[in-house]
Amino acid sequence: FAKILAHAPYTLNACAEKEYIREFAYNTMLDDLKRMEFVPGNLYNFHPGSHVGQGIEKGIEMISNLLNSIMWKEQTTTVLLETMSGKGSEVGSKFEELREIIDRVELDDKMGVCLDTGHLNYSAFPDQTAFIKKAGKRLIALHIADNEGKTDQHMMPFGRGKIDFETVVRALRAVDYQGSESYRTGKYYRALQEVTLTGDPRTDIVNIALSQVGYQESAYIKELS
Repeated sequence: FAKILAHAPYTLNACAEKEYIREFAYNTMLDDLKRMEFVPGNLYNFHPGSHVGQGIEKGIEMISNLLNSIMWKEQTTTVLLETMSGKGSEVGSKFEELREIIDRVELDDKMGVCLDTGHLNYSAFPDQTAFIKKAGKRLIALHIADNEGKTDQHMMPFGRGKIDFETVVRALRAVDYQGSESYRTGKYYRALQEVTLTGDPRTDIVNIALSQVGYQESAYIKELS
């Protein structure tokens, strides 16, 4: 079976200025990780948070401190930091910020990265290929979505968005990506029809996209594939 990719609540902020908000993140994430151990060996993804004016370094420090306080040596769950767009005071729009968090986590062998292609595309650093290359084996999961570069529209790939998924797939192949893939398609989402995964990133992305869209979009995607 494929690994379960669990997602922490969006309301968490591990680097909030207010202590009670950080405490809520601590309690929620610790409880989540304990529950994850009932299905060992899976993945737990979260948004790093927003430093709300305290500065990026302070945000990174708070996030890593929280992770050090909730992770334990015997846990089997891998914790993933998701890429963000960097809007407002979000932490995690650059791989360097995520790497600095990981470097400060004592149990860094239980840490990884989840690339949200949509978030990265409307950040100040939208180069998907560069991010994938830098992340390398730390890249454990993908949130696949497209947009026009201005907001998180959650479009299907190979459609009306601006992301060059041809390049994304080549970059994934170059690092021998073997991780999880999931679609963050928002209002464009339809119940996922049964798709047999081949293990080839391009083939799988195209086949799943085809299962999600209407007749006209399907014809367009087939031309690209």
